[in-house]
Amino acid sequence: MSKFSARDMTLTSLFASLAVVASMLARYAGPIVPFSLLPFVAMLAGGYLGPRLGAMSMLVYILLGLAGVPVFAKAPFGGPAYVLQPTFGFLPGFVAAAYLIGRLLKNRESAGAARYFLAMTAGVAVIYLVGLPYLYVILTFYLGKNVSLAGLLTIGFTPFIIPDLVKAAAAAALARTLYRRLNVSRGGGP
Repeated sequence: MSKFSARDMTLTSLFASLAVVASMLARYAGPIVPFSLLPFVAMLAGGYLGPRLGAMSMLVYILLGLAGVPVFAKAPFGGPAYVLQPTFGFLPGFVAAAYLIGRLLKNRESAGAARYFLAMTAGVAVIYLVGLPYLYVILTFYLGKNVSLAGLLTIGFTPFIIPDLVKAAAAAALARTLYRRLNVSRGGGP
């Protein structure tokens, strides 16, 4: 088991903080436009920090919320009861997405723009593969709503996929630029 350096802990904390800020922005965006930058932050974390630190940063964000710190976008904003929110499943999806993106970009020094975008797109797919079944389970078995597959996609996929792909493109461009500018000159990466 490898230890975390001070730099690792700082970067992990920075991206967990970015997730909190993204969540706060979603909280105050209002119910009319359900828009969140959390997928962008998760993809950026995986693309810049790599699999271990990227996933850890998203996990820290989730653990803060589950411990009661009001960091989540919807009421109750924190605490263990948040796992009963229909959209909670997307949060572990962010952890998995950051990890997968980091793994797919193992050789970030030589990865081109297309590879970054494909990794981010794979991350988006993982977010939905984790989040949508959770959404279905909570809606059906906890809230007692009869939700069809088409209804599930209408609620949790269709309105968000295009914006998430745009976020993937932006995260790919930013992660690649950040990694090259901040790490090539130092001779190493996170």
